[in-house]
Amino acid sequence: MLSEVENIIKSPRFPFIYKELDEHWKLEQNKRQEFYALITEQLKAEFIEGEIIFHSPARNLHILVSDNLHLLISPYVKRKELGRIMHEKCLISLTRNDFEPDIVFFKKEKSEKFKPDQMKHPSPDFVVEILSPSTEKIDREIKFEDYALHEIEEYWIIDPDLKIVEQYILENGKYNINFKANNGIIQSKAIQGFSLFVAALFDEHDWLIEHNRLDSI
Repeated sequence: MLSEVENIIKSPRFPFIYKELDEHWKLEQNKRQEFYALITEQLKAEFIEGEIIFHSPARNLHILVSDNLHLLISPYVKRKELGRIMHEKCLISLTRNDFEPDIVFFKKEKSEKFKPDQMKHPSPDFVVEILSPSTEKIDREIKFEDYALHEIEEYWIIDPDLKIVEQYILENGKYNINFKANNGIIQSKAIQGFSLFVAALFDEHDWLIEHNRLDSI
Protein backbone atom coordinates (compact mmCIF):
# COMPACT_ATOMS: atom_id res chain seq x y z
CA MET A 1 0.00 0.00 0.00
CA LEU A 2 1.34 3.42 -0.96
CA SER A 3 1.87 6.03 1.73
CA GLU A 4 0.00 9.35 1.64
CA VAL A 5 3.16 11.09 0.43
CA GLU A 6 3.73 8.53 -2.33
CA ASN A 7 0.13 8.93 -3.49
CA ILE A 8 0.59 12.70 -3.75
CA ILE A 9 3.91 12.37 -5.61
CA LYS A 10 2.36 10.01 -8.14
CA SER A 11 -0.61 12.33 -8.72
CA PRO A 12 -0.70 14.83 -11.64
CA ARG A 13 -1.77 17.37 -9.01
CA PHE A 14 1.56 17.05 -7.15
CA PRO A 15 3.01 20.46 -8.28
CA PHE A 16 -0.22 22.24 -7.36
CA ILE A 17 -0.41 20.55 -3.97
CA TYR A 18 3.24 21.36 -3.33
CA LYS A 19 2.69 25.03 -4.19
CA GLU A 20 -0.34 25.25 -1.92
CA LEU A 21 1.51 23.58 0.96
CA ASP A 22 4.54 25.82 0.50
CA GLU A 23 2.41 28.96 0.59
CA HIS A 24 0.58 27.71 3.70
CA TRP A 25 3.88 26.88 5.43
CA LYS A 26 5.29 30.35 4.76
CA LEU A 27 2.16 32.02 6.12
CA GLU A 28 2.26 29.78 9.17
CA GLN A 29 5.90 30.61 9.87
CA ASN A 30 5.13 34.34 9.64
CA LYS A 31 2.41 33.85 12.22
CA ARG A 32 4.86 31.88 14.35
CA GLN A 33 7.23 34.85 14.36
CA GLU A 34 4.31 37.01 15.51
CA PHE A 35 3.79 34.51 18.33
CA TYR A 36 7.42 34.82 19.42
CA ALA A 37 7.12 38.61 19.46
CA LEU A 38 3.91 38.41 21.50
CA ILE A 39 4.80 36.00 24.28
CA THR A 40 6.16 37.10 27.64
CA GLU A 41 7.22 35.36 30.86
CA GLN A 42 3.76 36.09 32.28
CA LEU A 43 1.72 34.83 29.32
CA LYS A 44 0.70 31.19 29.09
CA ALA A 45 0.39 30.44 25.37
CA GLU A 46 1.34 27.81 22.79
CA PHE A 47 1.65 27.78 19.01
CA ILE A 48 -0.13 24.71 17.68
CA GLU A 49 -0.67 23.87 14.01
CA GLY A 50 -0.56 27.50 12.94
CA GLU A 51 -2.73 28.89 15.72
CA ILE A 52 -1.85 30.81 18.88
CA ILE A 53 -3.53 29.11 21.83
CA PHE A 54 -3.99 31.18 25.00
CA HIS A 55 -4.53 29.27 28.22
CA SER A 56 -6.79 30.28 31.06
CA PRO A 57 -5.57 30.07 34.68
CA ALA A 58 -5.21 26.51 35.93
CA ARG A 59 -7.57 24.91 38.43
CA ASN A 60 -6.35 24.52 42.01
CA LEU A 61 -6.25 20.73 41.59
CA HIS A 62 -4.04 21.05 38.52
CA ILE A 63 -1.65 23.36 40.37
CA LEU A 64 -1.53 21.01 43.38
CA VAL A 65 -0.56 17.98 41.31
CA SER A 66 1.97 19.94 39.27
CA ASP A 67 3.61 21.37 42.39
CA ASN A 68 3.64 18.01 44.14
CA LEU A 69 5.44 16.31 41.25
CA HIS A 70 7.86 19.17 40.70
CA LEU A 71 8.82 19.32 44.39
CA LEU A 72 9.54 15.59 44.37
CA ILE A 73 11.36 15.26 41.09
CA SER A 74 13.42 18.47 40.96
CA PRO A 75 15.48 17.96 44.17
CA TYR A 76 16.24 14.39 43.10
CA VAL A 77 17.52 15.50 39.68
CA LYS A 78 19.62 18.25 41.24
CA ARG A 79 21.20 16.00 43.89
CA LYS A 80 22.06 13.36 41.31
CA GLU A 81 23.25 16.00 38.81
CA LEU A 82 21.22 14.34 36.07
CA GLY A 83 20.22 17.47 34.18
CA ARG A 84 17.48 20.08 34.50
CA ILE A 85 13.81 20.02 35.48
CA MET A 86 11.64 22.92 34.29
CA HIS A 87 8.16 23.69 35.54
CA GLU A 88 5.16 25.31 33.81
CA LYS A 89 6.80 28.08 31.75
CA CYS A 90 9.38 26.22 29.65
CA LEU A 91 8.70 26.73 25.93
CA ILE A 92 9.82 23.81 23.80
CA SER A 93 10.09 24.63 20.09
CA LEU A 94 9.55 21.62 17.87
CA THR A 95 9.56 21.52 14.08
CA ARG A 96 6.06 22.94 13.69
CA ASN A 97 4.69 23.57 17.17
CA ASP A 98 5.69 25.42 20.34
CA PHE A 99 4.45 23.86 23.57
CA GLU A 100 4.60 24.76 27.27
CA PRO A 101 4.29 21.39 29.04
CA ASP A 102 3.61 21.24 32.76
CA ILE A 103 6.98 19.63 33.56
CA VAL A 104 9.99 18.76 31.38
CA PHE A 105 13.34 17.13 32.00
CA PHE A 106 16.50 17.64 29.96
CA LYS A 107 19.44 15.33 30.43
CA LYS A 108 22.72 16.94 31.39
CA GLU A 109 24.24 16.84 27.90
CA LYS A 110 21.38 19.05 26.70
CA SER A 111 20.81 21.29 29.69
CA GLU A 112 24.44 22.28 30.20
CA LYS A 113 24.30 24.03 26.80
CA PHE A 114 21.41 26.31 27.80
CA LYS A 115 22.07 30.04 28.02
CA PRO A 116 20.74 32.30 30.82
CA ASP A 117 18.56 34.36 28.48
CA GLN A 118 17.34 31.40 26.41
CA MET A 119 13.56 31.29 25.96
CA LYS A 120 13.08 28.58 23.32
CA HIS A 121 14.26 25.07 24.14
CA PRO A 122 14.77 21.86 22.15
CA SER A 123 12.80 18.67 22.67
CA PRO A 124 13.28 17.36 26.23
CA ASP A 125 13.90 13.76 27.26
CA PHE A 126 10.87 13.53 29.54
CA VAL A 127 7.61 15.47 29.54
CA VAL A 128 4.52 15.61 31.76
CA GLU A 129 1.09 16.95 30.86
CA ILE A 130 -1.63 17.29 33.49
CA LEU A 131 -5.05 17.02 31.91
CA SER A 132 -7.74 19.66 32.00
CA PRO A 133 -11.08 19.65 30.15
CA SER A 134 -9.84 22.25 27.66
CA THR A 135 -6.48 20.60 26.88
CA GLU A 136 -7.10 16.84 27.05
CA LYS A 137 -7.69 16.40 23.32
CA ILE A 138 -4.47 18.27 22.46
CA ASP A 139 -2.47 16.37 25.10
CA ARG A 140 -3.73 12.98 23.91
CA GLU A 141 -3.60 13.59 20.17
CA ILE A 142 -1.44 16.44 18.80
CA LYS A 143 1.16 16.46 21.57
CA PHE A 144 1.18 12.68 21.82
CA GLU A 145 2.10 12.41 18.13
CA ASP A 146 4.50 15.36 18.08
CA TYR A 147 6.41 14.28 21.19
CA ALA A 148 6.95 10.86 19.62
CA LEU A 149 8.05 12.37 16.30
CA HIS A 150 10.69 14.38 18.18
CA GLU A 151 11.94 11.32 20.04
CA ILE A 152 10.98 12.41 23.53
CA GLU A 153 11.83 9.26 25.43
CA GLU A 154 9.11 9.33 28.08
CA TYR A 155 5.67 10.96 28.34
CA TRP A 156 3.46 11.04 31.42
CA ILE A 157 -0.21 12.01 31.20
CA ILE A 158 -1.77 12.71 34.59
CA ASP A 159 -5.52 12.86 35.17
CA PRO A 160 -5.95 14.85 38.40
CA ASP A 161 -9.68 14.11 38.67
CA LEU A 162 -9.35 10.33 38.37
CA LYS A 163 -5.94 10.39 40.13
CA ILE A 164 -4.39 8.24 37.39
CA VAL A 165 -0.90 8.43 35.93
CA GLU A 166 -0.21 7.05 32.45
CA GLN A 167 3.41 6.44 31.43
CA TYR A 168 4.34 6.10 27.77
CA ILE A 169 7.77 4.95 26.63
CA LEU A 170 9.09 5.57 23.11
CA GLU A 171 9.83 2.36 21.23
CA ASN A 172 10.60 2.25 17.50
CA GLY A 173 9.29 5.77 17.03
CA LYS A 174 5.95 5.19 18.78
CA TYR A 175 4.68 5.47 22.34
CA ASN A 176 3.71 2.28 24.12
CA ILE A 177 1.97 2.42 27.45
CA ASN A 178 4.17 1.08 30.24
CA PHE A 179 2.15 2.01 33.32
CA LYS A 180 -1.39 3.17 34.07
CA ALA A 181 -2.73 3.21 37.62
CA ASN A 182 -3.98 5.27 40.52
CA ASN A 183 -1.64 3.54 42.96
CA GLY A 184 1.60 1.61 43.07
CA ILE A 185 5.09 2.65 42.03
CA ILE A 186 6.02 4.19 38.69
CA GLN A 187 9.65 3.88 37.57
CA SER A 188 11.01 6.48 35.17
CA LYS A 189 13.13 5.38 32.25
CA ALA A 190 14.49 8.79 31.22
CA ILE A 191 15.35 9.96 34.76
CA GLN A 192 17.89 7.47 36.02
CA GLY A 193 16.90 5.76 39.28
CA PHE A 194 13.77 7.87 39.86
CA SER A 195 10.64 6.10 41.08
CA LEU A 196 7.50 7.46 42.65
CA PHE A 197 4.50 6.32 44.67
CA VAL A 198 1.59 7.54 42.56
CA ALA A 199 -0.55 8.41 45.60
CA ALA A 200 1.99 11.07 46.61
CA LEU A 201 0.86 13.27 43.72
CA PHE A 202 -2.68 13.57 45.07
CA ASP A 203 -2.41 13.39 48.86
CA GLU A 204 -0.40 15.69 51.10
CA HIS A 205 0.30 13.02 53.73
CA ASP A 206 1.55 10.56 51.11
CA TRP A 207 3.55 13.39 49.50
CA LEU A 208 5.43 14.05 52.74
CA ILE A 209 6.26 10.35 53.15
CA GLU A 210 7.49 10.17 49.57
CA HIS A 211 9.49 13.37 49.93
CA ASN A 212 11.32 11.95 52.94
CA ARG A 213 11.98 8.68 51.11
CA LEU A 214 13.41 10.38 48.03
CA ASP A 215 15.46 12.73 50.18
CA SER A 216 17.20 9.72 51.74
CA ILE A 217 18.22 8.16 48.42
